Amino acid sequence: MLSNSLIELDRAHLVHPVSSFRGHEKLGVRVLKSAAGATVTDTTGHQLIDGFAGLWCVNAGYGHDSIVEAAARQMRELPYATAYFDLGNEPAIRLASELADRAPGDLNHVYFTLGGSDAVDSTIRFIRYYWHAKGEPQRDQFISVEQGYHGSTTAGAGLTALPAFHAGFGVPYDWQHRIPSHYAYRNPAGEDAAAIIAASLQALKDKIEAIGPNRVAAFYVEPIQGSGGVLVPPDGWVKAMRELCRSHGILFVADEVITGFGRTGPLFACTDEDIVPDFMTTAKGLTSGYIPMGAVFMADHVYETIADGAGEAAVGHGYTYSAHPVSAAVGLEVLKLYEGGLLENGRRTGARLMAGLRDLKDHPLVGDVRGRGMLAAIELVTDKERKTPLPAAAAPSRRIFDRAWENGLVIRAFGNGVLGYAPPLCCTDSEIDAIVERTLKTLDQTLEDPAVREVMA
Repeated sequence: MLSNSLIELDRAHLVHPVSSFRGHEKLGVRVLKSAAGATVTDTTGHQLIDGFAGLWCVNAGYGHDSIVEAAARQMRELPYATAYFDLGNEPAIRLASELADRAPGDLNHVYFTLGGSDAVDSTIRFIRYYWHAKGEPQRDQFISVEQGYHGSTTAGAGLTALPAFHAGFGVPYDWQHRIPSHYAYRNPAGEDAAAIIAASLQALKDKIEAIGPNRVAAFYVEPIQGSGGVLVPPDGWVKAMRELCRSHGILFVADEVITGFGRTGPLFACTDEDIVPDFMTTAKGLTSGYIPMGAVFMADHVYETIADGAGEAAVGHGYTYSAHPVSAAVGLEVLKLYEGGLLENGRRTGARLMAGLRDLKDHPLVGDVRGRGMLAAIELVTDKERKTPLPAAAAPSRRIFDRAWENGLVIRAFGNGVLGYAPPLCCTDSEIDAIVERTLKTLDQTLEDPAVREVMA
């Protein structure tokens, strides 16, 4: 089918996630046709380095035949098996076991979902059940962090603290609360780590006190806030927040949908933070985006409390595609690839990426460079001293993405002028260098944008 025909069919029928419906109709779709390694190719033949691994998810890179073969083999043998009725399938059982073996501490129980959003939604249901089983049903209040992202289901979108996911949807609900982000570059406490940690601890204490210490059920946080702009907390921040929750008997949920599976270096970012959460959510890199799957990890005490509370009754939460055998087969193969060299390559090239992006710090538009491993961001400003964001007239999310695309690079261009990076772990040194070089070209072009020049004059 001709690409222009696809564009018209897309306009007429395909609803795109997190898009302006009218804006998309006007712009038209860019159709991707093929991919290999860290490179994607569109229907015009234009090749680009995928500096964002799809949507933070193709951690292993594109075109691994072993993953395709694992999926095809499982489809031929057993394409579907329900996990209802006490039934199971070998790939899902083995994947749950392998993940539990590698998860921090006693996160020994795994519930499979279709992706990150419904993994977060599942934790909300499990947490409510947990507190009912503990005889404390009044613990029904949830706290998350400003600029955090926890999916876009009806309940999860309220824990997400980004305005675009609230506007017009009637969320957050009155049982969903937030505290300010650690956001070091723009933190009122300054960029000193101790001051940021102290401010966040006080904010959480104040929020708990305002809600009522015996009302708070759980606290949600990403080890690094992804969709909020790749916001990296100071060393010790996550651990301090975890310990405060523990002291108040509040369940701690680590959302590793973005940070899991080598994105920050280790298999799970909680390892770097030296914490064991009560729940951990994952998705994306779990199958390297080749097929949908997410997972909820439960600590032993959570599982035992729910199990004892239910007794012989069923715990009434389930999905048709939970523990899907094809997804699980892919997950097992992807795990082999990570541990067969991709994690190590990601750590090495992640250091190269961070060094290369930091070399751009002297560019007139670069206010901040931050990240860990293969997860990074550049924040653009028009005045470094005042940290003035790019003007709305510069349409950063559209124009910067377009410039990078024409330069052969896919990045995440946020509306506030933050550029997000999450390349596949398979990247070569030359591909990392090309990401940096194409970023510099994009920055120089942005510097010449009339809307940017006007405010910098």
